Amino acid sequence: ALPSEQSHSRIGLVIAKKNVKLAVERNRIKRLVREHFRCHPPSAPYDLVFLARRNLHELSNHDIRTQLHGLWKKLEPNAGAATP
Repeated sequence: ALPSEQSHSRIGLVIAKKNVKLAVERNRIKRLVREHFRCHPPSAPYDLVFLARRNLHELSNHDIRTQLHGLWKKLEPNAGAATP
């Protein structure tokens, strides 16, 4: 995550076939990340890149949402100090 020079946040998704073999699982992860980003936007504008690691597809939807919530929380303390 880096502070964005635009007035809104953006997200990029990198879910490699090497790490998540099945397309249905890659699409499920993308849907979960996009929905979480829409429902819980960062308080300050960021350019975010979500990189899926191996075996992410083994987690349940609830576990993935919990992980995303933790990642978003890490952005909050930096929101005020991150703007150049």
